[in-house]
Amino acid sequence: MGKKSQLKKARLGKKLKQNRRVPVLATLRTHRRVQYNRMQRDWRKRKLKFKE
Repeated sequence: MGKKSQLKKARLGKKLKQNRRVPVLATLRTHRRVQYNRMQRDWRKRKLKFKE
């Protein structure tokens, strides 16, 4: 495994930020219409698809 390029590192960082739960404040503010994050991903179950 070599070093990451800047582009790949930026994309991985974005995916890391997207892989969070929905804040409790957002759930309360929307009266539970937003309950969970559809984009959340488990590292064992679904892999990211990146071109090198």
